[in-house]
Amino acid sequence: MEAVAGTTVIYIWLALSTGLSIFGAFVSDSYLGRFRVIAIGSLSSLLGVTLLWLTSIVPQLTPSSCLDPESGCSPPTPTPNQLGYLFSSLGLISVGSGCIRPCSLAFGADQLEQHNNQRLIDSYFNWYYATATISTVIGSTVVVYIQDRFGWRVGFAVPVLFMFCSALMFILGSSLYVKVKVNESPYSGFIQVLIMAFKNRRIRLLPHDCYNHSNEMDRVELTHNLRFLNKACVVRDTDNYYSGSNPCRVPTVENVESLKSFIRIIPVWSSGILVFTNIVQNFPTLQAEKMNRNVTSWLEIPAASLSMFTLLTLTIWIALYDPMLVSAIVESIRRGLANSNTTVDMSAMWLVPQFALLGLSEAFNAIGQMEFYYSELPKSMASSTMAVFTVSMTVAVLVASLLTNIVDSVTGQGGHVSWLSSNIDQGHVDYYYWLLSFLNLLNFFYYLFCCRVHRNFSSPECWLSDETGEEG
Repeated sequence: MEAVAGTTVIYIWLALSTGLSIFGAFVSDSYLGRFRVIAIGSLSSLLGVTLLWLTSIVPQLTPSSCLDPESGCSPPTPTPNQLGYLFSSLGLISVGSGCIRPCSLAFGADQLEQHNNQRLIDSYFNWYYATATISTVIGSTVVVYIQDRFGWRVGFAVPVLFMFCSALMFILGSSLYVKVKVNESPYSGFIQVLIMAFKNRRIRLLPHDCYNHSNEMDRVELTHNLRFLNKACVVRDTDNYYSGSNPCRVPTVENVESLKSFIRIIPVWSSGILVFTNIVQNFPTLQAEKMNRNVTSWLEIPAASLSMFTLLTLTIWIALYDPMLVSAIVESIRRGLANSNTTVDMSAMWLVPQFALLGLSEAFNAIGQMEFYYSELPKSMASSTMAVFTVSMTVAVLVASLLTNIVDSVTGQGGHVSWLSSNIDQGHVDYYYWLLSFLNLLNFFYYLFCCRVHRNFSSPECWLSDETGEEG
């Protein structure tokens, strides 16, 4: 499979794995609760990695060209059934990821809510992110080394063993967990607000209108911004309202403000997409394969394991600069020394700065986004907080795939060698990095604009006074 095609398949699978977080968060917050969704996700992931492990054991599940040691699995010739089996196993892993990712962080916080200690919860968030980073480092170093050293059979068996132990321990601890009961779905409230706002679109809001407040949640004040949504919770039939009846199912002010909060975060959310587009790039691994990866005479770092510097730097938090700019400079130097038939006499450690800067970008952006969403969205959408974050990664993967294909198609026209040619010595990955640098510069100004818009929407001047929206 060509580099662009293989990269596109990886992008699509990553997009599916992160995109299903929306489904997991919806089911968790609306129906099953976080414990059940995590349990389902754990079993789905275990089944998926087990099926993937079998592809390295059962010859009928492996392309015939990969069974011949001399062919080196090049070119791979999978049958439709083999591809279907492979994609099924990857699909099960994606379902598991979509169930676990949005719920695990919020489920852990549920265990600490009874202590009513915000500092303890903040510490938990830090340790959660640090643990996730360490596990990813182990996966990109130890597991990759085992795969390179002992083959795919042993390499795939390790994740199966880890996932089995993880699922077993989680389910056995069921009786010890705090399980928050699911109340009314926040998403149905959003739909109700939109329907009632459209139904009441012709009415005119008056200074002394009465608005429907919830008696089951903390009181939230109505705001001026996105004022057309305020028509959804206005109460004109005050006689029935004061008697305690709500025949028209008028949405509450809390429902309206929750929807407004969700709408307000969208511009800032969109500004983080390009940051993750940089992070998911697969071409640094291709660069590393063409460079000298020997640290000592007996230790050679696998090309795929260089991404560990991204993860390690993610926890260091030092100065941030544009990682794609550094990538373009390093690739220009590497390409100048390249000979397509040999490994470049240039240490792969030159790639460490770009991996490190990508780690810093992820650290600042990811943690900032999660704290921002957690503070903006209501507590009833705790699982959705993580889902919103992972959706930006999904869109970033799709944007990366689209951008890769566009650049490959445009630059390869007229018989020219594509910038993203499978032979990177003939292509111009450095030009591609320069393009990403320019797009990131534009994205920075877009982010500043989004911050200004959000600040205007969130300012105290946007709040309605108690005289404007009184509780009945």
